[in-house]
Amino acid sequence: MDKNTDVVVIGGGYAGVTAANRLAHGDNVSVTLINPRPDFVERIRLHQLVGGTHDAVVDYGEVLAENIRLMVDSVATIDAAGRSVALTTGGTVGYDYLIYAVGSGSAEPDVPGAAEFAHPIATLEEARRLRPVVDAAPASAPVTVVGSGPTGIETAAELAEEGRAVTLVCGQVLGPYLHPRGRRSVARTLAELGVTVLQGPGARVAAVTRDAVRLDDGRELPSRVTVWATGFGVPDLASRSGLSTDAVGRLLTDETLTSVDDARIVAAGDAAAPADAPFRMSCQAAGQLGTRAARTVLSRIAGERPAPLNLRFAGQCISLGRRTGIFQFASLDDHANPFYLGGRPGAKLKEFICKYTVKQLVNEARKSGPRPERGNAAPATVGRAA
Repeated sequence: MDKNTDVVVIGGGYAGVTAANRLAHGDNVSVTLINPRPDFVERIRLHQLVGGTHDAVVDYGEVLAENIRLMVDSVATIDAAGRSVALTTGGTVGYDYLIYAVGSGSAEPDVPGAAEFAHPIATLEEARRLRPVVDAAPASAPVTVVGSGPTGIETAAELAEEGRAVTLVCGQVLGPYLHPRGRRSVARTLAELGVTVLQGPGARVAAVTRDAVRLDDGRELPSRVTVWATGFGVPDLASRSGLSTDAVGRLLTDETLTSVDDARIVAAGDAAAPADAPFRMSCQAAGQLGTRAARTVLSRIAGERPAPLNLRFAGQCISLGRRTGIFQFASLDDHANPFYLGGRPGAKLKEFICKYTVKQLVNEARKSGPRPERGNAAPATVGRAA
């Protein structure tokens, strides 16, 4: 019998789970997924967790193939030369190939007072800490959400629909990714929900205090709860392990997602910087990158040359409370165009996408094998473990 190839996947988000499931059905491939949480996090629902309309988690038993070994732990360092990872709880795990899918979290705020008095929302733990803070505030208490992207917009809308007095501080522009037409639609809906949107010159946060937010132009906004949704940062595991990264810490790879330092390390998701030109952080990109990372590993196992990346995008979907949403259509290379679907249909599409994303993971976990691809090996398949 051929020896199993051991693949370790660090990170159990959209990219990591996708990659692990694709690999788990390969012939003589053993997959270990290391993740600090015992449940899969629906990150695209964290604003709903804060708003009290969803718990944003799914049991890994639903989304992981049964023959994947799940380790609830964190990786302290990667020893590329020794092909092993050191766990924070002690011990090491060896590998033949490693998929680096550590994802992203809240970026460190560089605004005075933000770290002390604002509440980030990029992770499950942060969202869970924020929910009781919101609950404890009187319904009429001012809430300030800082951030112009989907997370800020969705959180502001969710809380406003709950009856909160919300101000959304965007800096220069609301929804930078959106086409002007889509942006106007979002602005109208936020206004209907009662959200005060601040954007343009002077609308950047200069400081945060316990009960206020001060802007660049001197305005001071009373704020009982301040939510910080200004962007994502990636863990420093790669740089801490001596691997090459870009300026923000994403693992540098070639266009097959292979580390520029080591052919046995392949990246996927938010923490990957393929050809030093990373994609927009999103579950839309993460799923495709997870698929490609798995195919790269399977190709190398088969002794074949991995195919380069070929991602395709559809747009950006944003919920605006439970009754309204928008799907901003885009070109395949991820540039917004004038077309969008808004209102109730937009909300239904967003909910469909949220459900379908998990359903896709569930279906992949139960498939008999990876999809063959021209130019790559189509490995034989094995049955699901009992």
